[in-house]
Amino acid sequence: MPRRFLIFIAENNFRIPNSYEWEGGRRFMPGTFDRSRRSAVTRRVSKNFDHALSKYFGVNTPDAKAGQGAHDAYVAALRAHGTEVTVLPGLDNHPDCCFVEDVAVMVCDKAIIPKLGHESREGEQMAIIEYLRGGSEIIHMNSNCTLDGGDVIFLDDRYLIGISTRTNRAGAEFLAKYVKEAGFEVELIEIPDSTLHLTTVCSSPRPGTLVAAEGHLSINQIGHLAEEIIWVPNSETYAANTIGYPEDKVIIAAGYSATRQLLLDAGFNVTTVDMDAIREADGSLTCLSQFNA
Repeated sequence: MPRRFLIFIAENNFRIPNSYEWEGGRRFMPGTFDRSRRSAVTRRVSKNFDHALSKYFGVNTPDAKAGQGAHDAYVAALRAHGTEVTVLPGLDNHPDCCFVEDVAVMVCDKAIIPKLGHESREGEQMAIIEYLRGGSEIIHMNSNCTLDGGDVIFLDDRYLIGISTRTNRAGAEFLAKYVKEAGFEVELIEIPDSTLHLTTVCSSPRPGTLVAAEGHLSINQIGHLAEEIIWVPNSETYAANTIGYPEDKVIIAAGYSATRQLLLDAGFNVTTVDMDAIREADGSLTCLSQFNA
């Protein structure tokens, strides 16, 4: 039987049904988006992290020592949830190198290697290719394409691909071609200038569920995509980026009490990680890992 969606509204913490219905029938998630999250690759913070890009969340200059401390805590949280984590060395020439989510998108046994959306980050991809080459077919994007992996969410049997300041339409459509060939659906979503990536303001911590920050995406854009949407307050936008595990376990950034309570009310077991130092470089939880099994 189809099930009606539930929309969670942050400020009042209540639920209202909408007019969409869910047909069911989910597939096991491939590659990067497999919620069993058995293994992941991360990369240590660059010694030149103070030169990392920062526009949306940062208040202070990113600090390499503090950033590495936050990264260590993050890796510990993944391991505590059963993920086997490989930690690659930092790259001195690439201040943003720890944000490995951006440099590849997995589509089953294919690793799509993008032309990154900011020219200063070009070259980071090559460092991850050698890690992925053993188990994946490497596909390079065309030169007219740009895409950051942070603009991609896997929700049930569908890839959500954001078109943003970092991902152009050509890049989104290049990825969509391989996604469709693999038998998955695609939804292209226009991302407002108020945010960096799709995953900056939205995530899927369990099948059928999206967490989204108010004030960035509209119900018309994403309301038909999920069984339930948990809307977090705009003031806690940063906490909309989550990492979900089986049995409704979820990792979120520490310090966002309203979001934490919303997730608890939705039946999640919540773990928090202090991400303040990573936030200074506009990085979020998912930015720091490439889940590959």
